[in-house]
Amino acid sequence: MSKEIYLDGNATTCVLPAAIDAAVQAMRDCFGNPSSTHATGLKAKAMMDTVRQRAKRLLGVGGGRIMFNSGATEGIQTAVLSALCALRERRERGESIGRLLVYGATEHKAVPEALAHWNRLLGLQLELKKLAVDGDGRHDLDALRALAPQAAFVCTMAANNETGVVSDLAGIAAALEGSQALWMVDCVQGLGKLALDLGDTRIDYAPFSGHKLYAPKGIGMLYVREGAPYTPLVMGGGQEAGLRSGTENMAGIAALGAVLAALEEGDTFRSPAELHGFREKLAASLRKALPGIVFNAPFEKALPTTLNFSVPGLSSKELLDVFDAANVRVSAGSACSAAKAAPSYVLDAMGLPAWRSSSAVRMSFGPLASAEVINEACARIERCGQALREAGMLDTPTSGASVPEGVLQLSLGGNHSWLLLDAATRQCIAIDHQAELAERIDSLLRSHGYQLAARLTTRDGEGWAAAGDSIAFGPHTLRRVALAGGRYAYLLCSGEKVDYAFTGLAPLAALEGRVPADALLCAGREEVNACCTSLRAEAQAAAISTDVNLDSVTLARLLAAHPNAVLVDVREAYEQAACIPGGRRAQSVPLSRLAAFVPAWLGAAEQAPLVFFCRSGNRSAKAAQCLRRLGYRQAYHLSGGIALAAPGLALAA
Repeated sequence: MSKEIYLDGNATTCVLPAAIDAAVQAMRDCFGNPSSTHATGLKAKAMMDTVRQRAKRLLGVGGGRIMFNSGATEGIQTAVLSALCALRERRERGESIGRLLVYGATEHKAVPEALAHWNRLLGLQLELKKLAVDGDGRHDLDALRALAPQAAFVCTMAANNETGVVSDLAGIAAALEGSQALWMVDCVQGLGKLALDLGDTRIDYAPFSGHKLYAPKGIGMLYVREGAPYTPLVMGGGQEAGLRSGTENMAGIAALGAVLAALEEGDTFRSPAELHGFREKLAASLRKALPGIVFNAPFEKALPTTLNFSVPGLSSKELLDVFDAANVRVSAGSACSAAKAAPSYVLDAMGLPAWRSSSAVRMSFGPLASAEVINEACARIERCGQALREAGMLDTPTSGASVPEGVLQLSLGGNHSWLLLDAATRQCIAIDHQAELAERIDSLLRSHGYQLAARLTTRDGEGWAAAGDSIAFGPHTLRRVALAGGRYAYLLCSGEKVDYAFTGLAPLAALEGRVPADALLCAGREEVNACCTSLRAEAQAAAISTDVNLDSVTLARLLAAHPNAVLVDVREAYEQAACIPGGRRAQSVPLSRLAAFVPAWLGAAEQAPLVFFCRSGNRSAKAAQCLRRLGYRQAYHLSGGIALAAPGLALAA
């Protein structure tokens, strides 16, 4: 397998080798409890104090305090609790506190959720107020000035985790001039990337997270301004001078100390000029690879280590899949929300068009990046662009090397659209064409020189222009069959034989007596069927074994016992084309074309074991289960996909 190119540094980073060494040394040689008064404990305390003093120097905290904790989420919770407890105490003394809890519209979700949580638990009943941002992602300072007189607590961030946009902290401070509001600044993305001189600001609280800058997960810091109110989130043994109880994470603190030392000494991380140069190289390759690309934040107002972009006609998932196939790791939005199929609330808040917020990709790297890694990333980005182009995904003419034909399934939001493609005549019939897929379908057809002959719906038969109930389509015949409730099914036939029945949302039982028991039924919804089925398969489903999972070990055993076994890559064609050559050969059958291959597998004289695989195991599981239901007894899939495969198991289409 090719070496991984990791470009998701805003989510987390690898651990600096010096930090690993420091953590190991702390566990091996400096394992004492820093609260103990004997020599072993004093040695541990001295190490911890050294790291704390280094952090104070780097952050310019002045008389402020630095406490170690588990990371930014705990730091945010502690800051919010401290501020809101102080507000409640002031109100109980009859003091005016303001009525608004103000937070930036692009804040990490941990901030508004913490505000709502503690506001409710403490019974303050203050109003949460979202502070708007402009089209560049910066806070609306005029709006903040208007809110400031009624603001009790204000939460902003130093730099945004999705776009890299750097906040105008001086402008925010000026807008808060004369306000009694407490102020928290999420500095998670700022450590090591921005000059922070906290003691010279009016910032009351600033949380940090070590794993965003080459320290391990589970270690962080919270800055508290001198004189700012403070309430411990964790009480107990009085560690951290009573600010945060619990025996300190000494290995984590030692590792964080090694990162801070590298920052202070200045000979480990790349200079700002080098980082700007890296971003320009990546941007140039992205522009070359992805026509129409739009960057969602102005580079001059963002960290040089972050690029956020959208490509017309391509979803975030499709872009992530093709990059992942090339072993380039990027993300859609923040890591905490990327698993949720929703548009970016950050880009929505910036007022960007819906297509940009729903298709955004974040590419980010840390200040440890090297020219060699960036150059290799650029080469793979351009390879991904070529793969998308040849698959007809970029609305540019292809070389014609791979012309789609037969039955093609396109799915979105649990709905299936089906394309019937005749390569000889370059004609296409779309069944249950989804408006949201119109651009994708048009691009695919234009790229491969197809003409859309008809758009048919199973809902009401709309689009059928023939006088009768059958039309010729290449060497096949397409028949229309009326079902109950005004619905229709479409049968694709070879002579008198029904090969496929496209059923839409109709119950499969409605086809009984209309099609042979073994004709492949292609439904219009995921819950009806993920790929295809048959009346016979549905009748026998309860008796079919669904144990299709193989891990790397059981797969190796199966391949050794069955030399004729076939590995089947169900990733899409553009993903397969983006892969770096190498590894065990596999048959290429994208899940969208599975239905076209099923008849040949079922009709084979000898049913060799089929082992489906993909990136994560989700698509391959659907393929294996589909074949099992249709009676193919030796259909399996690689559980967890390539992502969890053993290092020695290299698979390639």
